[in-house]
Amino acid sequence: MNLSNMCHEINFKALCSFATGLMGLPKNSLATNTRKRNIQAVRSIAGFIGLTEENIPRHIVAKVLNRDRCITYHYESHHKKNYKNCIIYSTAFDKIYQAYKGIDSSKKIFTDKHFMKSHLLQNGVVEKLNSDVLLEVTSGHTTCIIKTSYFDYSNQLEIVKLALKNYHFTIKII
Repeated sequence: MNLSNMCHEINFKALCSFATGLMGLPKNSLATNTRKRNIQAVRSIAGFIGLTEENIPRHIVAKVLNRDRCITYHYESHHKKNYKNCIIYSTAFDKIYQAYKGIDSSKKIFTDKHFMKSHLLQNGVVEKLNSDVLLEVTSGHTTCIIKTSYFDYSNQLEIVKLALKNYHFTIKII
């Protein structure tokens, strides 16, 4: 699995965990085969938000929800109908989406690459002089490069994720 897919999967799992916790459902219940309407609604809502708001690829949404990729098209195409006709869906969607937007808007972005790099270095990221792997970290319209080694890049990825937990960011391996 490439790094981009790994980040998408982590983000979508966090979204699913957030939604189940908010709605009082058992942890990991969205990946079960149950057809209980309240779980089906939250599963569909998490899939819809993941696809439309987070731009999570369909195969990642399907994998995390333990479903076939084709169901992700259903989540998008039936959203308006479900919201209009199903009180369970519309109530859950309003609650989850408003809470999601509240968290999403509280995350910050960097506007200066030097400040971002300084923030990363102050929070435990270590650059290597002899680098064979580059991590491209982007927040907003700002990008910085972290030089690391093949043997240490996974450790540096975890440190970057922790350092930027309150920021919108993406990471690519170059």
